[in-house]
Amino acid sequence: MAPVFSVLTRRQLGLLLGAVVLLAVVVLCSLAFGARSVPVTEAWRSLVDPDPTSSDHLVVRDLRVPRTIVGLAVGGALGLAGTVMQGLTRNPLADPGVLGVNAGAAVGVVVAINVFGIGSALGWMGFAMAGAAGASLVVHLLGARGRHASPATLALAGAAVAAMLTAVTTAILLLDQRTLDQFRFWVVGSLTGGEDRVLAAVSPFLVAGVVLALLLGPTLNALGLGDDVAVSLGHRIEVARALGLLAVVLLVGSAVSIAGPIGFVGLVVPHVARSLGGPDHRWLLPASIVLAPLLLVGADVVGRLVVRPGELQVGIVTALLGAPFFVALVRRRRLVES
Repeated sequence: MAPVFSVLTRRQLGLLLGAVVLLAVVVLCSLAFGARSVPVTEAWRSLVDPDPTSSDHLVVRDLRVPRTIVGLAVGGALGLAGTVMQGLTRNPLADPGVLGVNAGAAVGVVVAINVFGIGSALGWMGFAMAGAAGASLVVHLLGARGRHASPATLALAGAAVAAMLTAVTTAILLLDQRTLDQFRFWVVGSLTGGEDRVLAAVSPFLVAGVVLALLLGPTLNALGLGDDVAVSLGHRIEVARALGLLAVVLLVGSAVSIAGPIGFVGLVVPHVARSLGGPDHRWLLPASIVLAPLLLVGADVVGRLVVRPGELQVGIVTALLGAPFFVALVRRRRLVES
Protein backbone atom coordinates (compact mmCIF):
# COMPACT_ATOMS: atom_id res chain seq x y z
CA MET A 1 0.00 0.00 0.00
CA ALA A 2 1.22 3.47 -0.84
CA PRO A 3 1.81 5.74 2.17
CA VAL A 4 -1.49 7.41 3.09
CA PHE A 5 -0.35 11.00 2.70
CA SER A 6 1.52 10.40 -0.58
CA VAL A 7 -1.76 9.83 -2.44
CA LEU A 8 -3.45 13.05 -1.26
CA THR A 9 -3.69 16.04 -3.57
CA ARG A 10 -2.23 19.40 -2.60
CA ARG A 11 -5.75 20.69 -1.86
CA GLN A 12 -6.53 17.71 0.35
CA LEU A 13 -3.28 18.15 2.25
CA GLY A 14 -4.12 21.82 2.75
CA LEU A 15 -7.58 20.92 4.05
CA LEU A 16 -6.11 18.34 6.39
CA LEU A 17 -3.57 20.85 7.73
CA GLY A 18 -6.35 23.42 8.26
CA ALA A 19 -8.40 20.85 10.15
CA VAL A 20 -5.42 20.03 12.36
CA VAL A 21 -5.00 23.72 13.20
CA LEU A 22 -8.71 24.03 14.06
CA LEU A 23 -8.44 20.90 16.19
CA ALA A 24 -5.51 22.44 18.09
CA VAL A 25 -7.64 25.53 18.81
CA VAL A 26 -10.54 23.39 20.05
CA VAL A 27 -8.18 21.37 22.25
CA LEU A 28 -6.91 24.59 23.84
CA CYS A 29 -10.52 25.69 24.43
CA SER A 30 -11.21 22.31 26.03
CA LEU A 31 -8.33 22.91 28.44
CA ALA A 32 -9.37 26.48 29.25
CA PHE A 33 -13.19 26.56 29.39
CA GLY A 34 -15.64 24.87 31.74
CA ALA A 35 -17.46 25.43 35.01
CA ARG A 36 -14.29 27.19 36.11
CA SER A 37 -12.69 29.13 33.28
CA VAL A 38 -8.92 29.31 33.10
CA PRO A 39 -7.16 31.97 30.99
CA VAL A 40 -5.88 30.45 27.76
CA THR A 41 -2.34 31.59 28.58
CA GLU A 42 -2.53 29.80 31.96
CA ALA A 43 -3.89 26.68 30.29
CA TRP A 44 -0.91 26.67 27.95
CA ARG A 45 1.52 27.37 30.82
CA SER A 46 0.09 24.43 32.76
CA LEU A 47 1.36 22.21 29.95
CA VAL A 48 4.77 23.71 29.28
CA ASP A 49 5.66 25.17 32.71
CA PRO A 50 3.36 23.62 35.35
CA ASP A 51 3.11 25.20 38.80
CA PRO A 52 2.13 22.60 41.46
CA THR A 53 0.77 25.35 43.74
CA SER A 54 -1.58 26.80 41.11
CA SER A 55 -5.17 25.57 41.38
CA ASP A 56 -5.75 26.54 37.73
CA HIS A 57 -2.87 24.33 36.63
CA LEU A 58 -4.19 21.44 38.73
CA VAL A 59 -7.64 21.72 37.17
CA VAL A 60 -6.18 21.69 33.68
CA ARG A 61 -3.65 18.90 34.19
CA ASP A 62 -5.66 16.57 36.42
CA LEU A 63 -9.14 16.98 34.97
CA ARG A 64 -9.18 18.56 31.54
CA VAL A 65 -6.12 17.02 29.92
CA PRO A 66 -7.34 13.41 30.49
CA ARG A 67 -10.86 14.41 29.39
CA THR A 68 -9.54 16.00 26.20
CA ILE A 69 -7.33 13.01 25.37
CA VAL A 70 -10.33 10.72 25.80
CA GLY A 71 -12.32 13.00 23.47
CA LEU A 72 -9.60 12.86 20.81
CA ALA A 73 -9.39 9.07 20.96
CA VAL A 74 -13.15 8.42 21.04
CA GLY A 75 -13.85 10.98 18.31
CA GLY A 76 -11.17 9.58 16.01
CA ALA A 77 -12.41 6.03 16.51
CA LEU A 78 -16.07 6.89 15.85
CA GLY A 79 -15.29 8.99 12.78
CA LEU A 80 -13.05 6.33 11.29
CA ALA A 81 -15.59 3.58 12.03
CA GLY A 82 -18.37 5.57 10.40
CA THR A 83 -16.31 6.12 7.26
CA VAL A 84 -15.43 2.42 6.99
CA MET A 85 -19.04 1.42 7.58
CA GLN A 86 -20.43 3.76 4.92
CA GLY A 87 -17.81 2.55 2.44
CA LEU A 88 -18.39 -1.07 3.33
CA THR A 89 -22.17 -0.96 2.93
CA ARG A 90 -22.25 1.74 0.21
CA ASN A 91 -24.90 3.28 2.42
CA PRO A 92 -24.47 7.03 3.15
CA LEU A 93 -26.76 6.70 6.18
CA ALA A 94 -24.75 3.88 7.79
CA ASP A 95 -23.20 4.31 11.20
CA PRO A 96 -22.32 1.98 14.11
CA GLY A 97 -25.97 1.89 15.12
CA VAL A 98 -27.15 0.58 11.74
CA LEU A 99 -25.12 -2.64 11.89
CA GLY A 100 -26.05 -3.26 15.51
CA VAL A 101 -22.59 -2.59 16.96
CA ASN A 102 -23.80 -0.08 19.56
CA ALA A 103 -26.73 -2.30 20.51
CA GLY A 104 -24.39 -5.27 20.96
CA ALA A 105 -22.09 -3.26 23.19
CA ALA A 106 -25.07 -2.10 25.25
CA VAL A 107 -26.23 -5.67 25.80
CA GLY A 108 -22.70 -6.59 26.89
CA VAL A 109 -22.68 -3.80 29.49
CA VAL A 110 -26.14 -4.72 30.77
CA VAL A 111 -25.08 -8.36 31.16
CA ALA A 112 -21.94 -7.25 33.02
CA ILE A 113 -24.05 -5.22 35.47
CA ASN A 114 -27.04 -7.52 35.83
CA VAL A 115 -25.46 -10.98 35.76
CA PHE A 116 -21.93 -10.39 37.07
CA GLY A 117 -22.56 -7.35 39.29
CA ILE A 118 -19.74 -5.32 37.71
CA GLY A 119 -20.05 -1.61 38.44
CA SER A 120 -17.02 0.05 36.82
CA ALA A 121 -16.33 1.24 33.28
CA LEU A 122 -13.07 -0.71 33.33
CA GLY A 123 -14.95 -3.90 34.15
CA TRP A 124 -17.51 -3.27 31.42
CA MET A 125 -14.85 -2.92 28.73
CA GLY A 126 -14.50 -6.59 27.83
CA PHE A 127 -18.24 -7.13 27.82
CA ALA A 128 -18.83 -4.14 25.57
CA MET A 129 -16.16 -5.36 23.13
CA ALA A 130 -17.57 -8.89 23.17
CA GLY A 131 -21.12 -7.62 22.65
CA ALA A 132 -20.06 -5.43 19.72
CA ALA A 133 -18.12 -8.29 18.13
CA GLY A 134 -20.95 -10.78 18.62
CA ALA A 135 -23.54 -8.45 17.11
CA SER A 136 -21.31 -7.73 14.10
CA LEU A 137 -20.72 -11.44 13.54
CA VAL A 138 -24.45 -12.21 13.66
CA VAL A 139 -25.20 -9.34 11.27
CA HIS A 140 -22.57 -10.55 8.83
CA LEU A 141 -23.83 -14.15 8.95
CA LEU A 142 -27.46 -13.09 8.51
CA GLY A 143 -26.62 -10.65 5.74
CA ALA A 144 -24.31 -13.01 3.87
CA ARG A 145 -27.13 -15.05 2.31
CA GLY A 146 -24.80 -17.87 1.41
CA ARG A 147 -21.67 -16.46 -0.20
CA HIS A 148 -22.38 -12.79 -0.87
CA ALA A 149 -23.28 -10.02 1.56
CA SER A 150 -24.84 -7.10 -0.28
CA PRO A 151 -25.03 -3.60 1.27
CA ALA A 152 -28.82 -3.86 1.44
CA THR A 153 -28.88 -7.22 3.20
CA LEU A 154 -26.19 -6.13 5.64
CA ALA A 155 -28.13 -2.98 6.49
CA LEU A 156 -31.39 -4.91 6.91
CA ALA A 157 -29.72 -7.56 9.04
CA GLY A 158 -28.11 -4.82 11.13
CA ALA A 159 -31.42 -3.07 11.70
CA ALA A 160 -33.10 -6.34 12.72
CA VAL A 161 -30.32 -7.36 15.10
CA ALA A 162 -30.15 -3.86 16.62
CA ALA A 163 -33.92 -3.90 17.23
CA MET A 164 -33.74 -7.33 18.85
CA LEU A 165 -30.79 -6.43 21.09
CA THR A 166 -32.39 -3.14 22.09
CA ALA A 167 -35.51 -5.06 23.13
CA VAL A 168 -33.37 -7.42 25.24
CA THR A 169 -31.60 -4.48 26.89
CA THR A 170 -34.89 -2.71 27.61
CA ALA A 171 -36.45 -5.83 29.10
CA ILE A 172 -33.53 -6.35 31.50
CA LEU A 173 -33.53 -2.70 32.55
CA LEU A 174 -37.27 -2.71 33.20
CA LEU A 175 -36.92 -5.76 35.46
CA ASP A 176 -33.91 -4.53 37.48
CA GLN A 177 -33.80 -1.02 38.95
CA ARG A 178 -30.18 -1.42 40.10
CA THR A 179 -29.02 -2.24 36.59
CA LEU A 180 -31.02 0.70 35.21
CA ASP A 181 -29.42 3.12 37.71
CA GLN A 182 -25.89 2.19 36.62
CA PHE A 183 -26.62 1.75 32.95
CA ARG A 184 -28.25 5.18 32.42
CA PHE A 185 -25.01 6.98 33.27
CA TRP A 186 -23.14 4.91 30.68
CA VAL A 187 -25.72 5.09 27.90
CA VAL A 188 -25.90 8.89 27.79
CA GLY A 189 -22.29 9.16 26.56
CA SER A 190 -19.65 11.07 28.55
CA LEU A 191 -15.93 11.86 28.41
CA THR A 192 -15.53 12.01 32.20
CA GLY A 193 -15.38 9.54 35.09
CA GLY A 194 -12.05 7.75 35.12
CA GLU A 195 -12.17 6.65 31.48
CA ASP A 196 -8.45 7.37 31.07
CA ARG A 197 -7.80 3.98 32.72
CA VAL A 198 -10.14 2.35 30.24
CA LEU A 199 -8.41 4.23 27.43
CA ALA A 200 -5.07 2.74 28.47
CA ALA A 201 -6.59 -0.74 28.54
CA VAL A 202 -8.24 -0.50 25.09
CA SER A 203 -5.34 1.31 23.39
CA PRO A 204 -3.97 -1.84 21.69
CA PHE A 205 -7.41 -2.59 20.20
CA LEU A 206 -7.84 1.05 19.20
CA VAL A 207 -4.47 1.22 17.45
CA ALA A 208 -5.12 -2.07 15.66
CA GLY A 209 -8.49 -0.77 14.45
CA VAL A 210 -6.96 2.47 13.16
CA VAL A 211 -4.19 0.68 11.26
CA LEU A 212 -6.58 -1.86 9.76
CA ALA A 213 -9.05 0.85 8.70
CA LEU A 214 -6.34 2.96 7.04
CA LEU A 215 -5.16 -0.09 5.09
CA LEU A 216 -8.65 -0.59 3.69
CA GLY A 217 -8.76 2.69 1.74
CA PRO A 218 -8.10 1.28 -1.77
CA THR A 219 -10.40 -1.70 -1.11
CA LEU A 220 -13.26 0.57 -0.02
CA ASN A 221 -12.77 2.58 -3.22
CA ALA A 222 -13.09 -0.62 -5.25
CA LEU A 223 -16.19 -1.76 -3.32
CA GLY A 224 -17.77 1.60 -4.10
CA LEU A 225 -17.67 0.68 -7.81
CA GLY A 226 -19.73 -2.47 -7.19
CA ASP A 227 -18.93 -6.05 -6.23
CA ASP A 228 -18.35 -7.22 -9.80
CA VAL A 229 -15.90 -4.43 -10.55
CA ALA A 230 -14.12 -4.98 -7.24
CA VAL A 231 -13.69 -8.69 -8.04
CA SER A 232 -12.45 -7.88 -11.54
CA LEU A 233 -9.83 -5.59 -9.97
CA GLY A 234 -8.57 -8.49 -7.89
CA HIS A 235 -10.23 -7.72 -4.54
CA ARG A 236 -11.69 -10.54 -2.44
CA ILE A 237 -14.87 -8.85 -1.34
CA GLU A 238 -15.84 -11.29 1.42
CA VAL A 239 -12.41 -10.99 2.99
CA ALA A 240 -12.58 -7.21 2.61
CA ARG A 241 -15.97 -7.04 4.32
CA ALA A 242 -14.81 -9.31 7.14
CA LEU A 243 -11.73 -7.12 7.71
CA GLY A 244 -13.89 -4.00 7.53
CA LEU A 245 -16.27 -5.35 10.15
CA LEU A 246 -13.31 -6.31 12.33
CA ALA A 247 -11.95 -2.75 12.10
CA VAL A 248 -15.38 -1.34 13.00
CA VAL A 249 -15.69 -3.68 15.99
CA LEU A 250 -12.25 -2.73 17.28
CA LEU A 251 -12.89 1.00 16.84
CA VAL A 252 -16.49 1.18 18.06
CA GLY A 253 -15.96 -1.38 20.82
CA SER A 254 -13.04 0.66 22.15
CA ALA A 255 -14.90 3.98 21.89
CA VAL A 256 -18.06 2.65 23.50
CA SER A 257 -16.06 1.04 26.30
CA ILE A 258 -14.51 4.41 27.11
CA ALA A 259 -17.41 6.82 26.75
CA GLY A 260 -20.65 4.98 26.06
CA PRO A 261 -22.62 5.03 22.79
CA ILE A 262 -22.19 8.54 21.37
CA GLY A 263 -24.32 9.07 18.27
CA PHE A 264 -24.04 11.11 15.07
CA VAL A 265 -20.24 11.49 15.03
CA GLY A 266 -19.71 8.45 12.81
CA LEU A 267 -22.72 9.42 10.73
CA VAL A 268 -22.02 13.10 10.01
CA VAL A 269 -18.23 13.30 9.81
CA PRO A 270 -17.79 11.15 6.64
CA HIS A 271 -20.25 13.42 4.83
CA VAL A 272 -18.38 16.53 5.89
CA ALA A 273 -15.06 15.01 4.78
CA ARG A 274 -16.61 13.89 1.48
CA SER A 275 -18.00 17.36 0.78
CA LEU A 276 -14.62 18.96 1.48
CA GLY A 277 -12.21 16.66 -0.32
CA GLY A 278 -14.13 14.17 -2.45
CA PRO A 279 -15.14 10.49 -2.13
CA ASP A 280 -11.66 8.88 -2.26
CA HIS A 281 -11.31 6.80 0.91
CA ARG A 282 -7.57 7.42 0.94
CA TRP A 283 -8.59 10.99 1.84
CA LEU A 284 -11.77 10.24 3.81
CA LEU A 285 -10.10 7.95 6.35
CA PRO A 286 -7.32 10.29 7.57
CA ALA A 287 -9.67 13.28 7.34
CA SER A 288 -12.18 11.50 9.59
CA ILE A 289 -9.50 10.96 12.23
CA VAL A 290 -9.07 14.74 12.46
CA LEU A 291 -12.62 16.02 11.82
CA ALA A 292 -14.39 13.65 14.23
CA PRO A 293 -12.36 14.70 17.31
CA LEU A 294 -12.89 18.29 16.19
CA LEU A 295 -16.66 17.71 16.40
CA LEU A 296 -16.62 15.65 19.59
CA VAL A 297 -14.24 17.79 21.65
CA GLY A 298 -15.99 20.94 20.38
CA ALA A 299 -19.36 19.49 21.43
CA ASP A 300 -17.92 18.71 24.86
CA VAL A 301 -16.78 22.33 25.26
CA VAL A 302 -20.23 23.58 24.21
CA GLY A 303 -21.84 21.22 26.74
CA ARG A 304 -19.73 22.70 29.53
CA LEU A 305 -20.55 26.31 28.65
CA VAL A 306 -24.26 26.37 27.83
CA VAL A 307 -25.53 25.33 31.29
CA ARG A 308 -22.67 26.51 33.53
CA PRO A 309 -21.95 25.73 36.36
CA GLY A 310 -23.50 22.38 35.37
CA GLU A 311 -22.90 20.68 32.04
CA LEU A 312 -24.61 18.66 29.31
CA GLN A 313 -23.15 15.23 28.55
CA VAL A 314 -21.39 15.17 25.21
CA GLY A 315 -23.72 12.48 23.85
CA ILE A 316 -26.66 14.85 24.30
CA VAL A 317 -24.82 17.74 22.64
CA THR A 318 -23.76 15.67 19.60
CA ALA A 319 -27.37 14.57 19.16
CA LEU A 320 -28.63 18.17 19.39
CA LEU A 321 -25.97 19.42 16.98
CA GLY A 322 -25.82 16.41 14.70
CA ALA A 323 -29.50 15.75 14.02
CA PRO A 324 -30.39 19.03 12.26
CA PHE A 325 -27.00 19.11 10.55
CA PHE A 326 -27.51 15.63 9.17
CA VAL A 327 -31.04 16.45 8.01
CA ALA A 328 -29.61 19.38 6.09
CA LEU A 329 -26.96 17.12 4.58
CA VAL A 330 -29.31 14.40 3.39
CA ARG A 331 -31.57 17.00 1.77
CA ARG A 332 -28.70 17.84 -0.54
CA ARG A 333 -29.13 15.29 -3.31
CA ARG A 334 -25.57 15.33 -4.49
CA LEU A 335 -24.31 14.21 -1.05
CA VAL A 336 -26.78 11.37 -0.80
CA GLU A 337 -25.84 10.13 -4.23
CA SER A 338 -22.06 10.40 -3.74
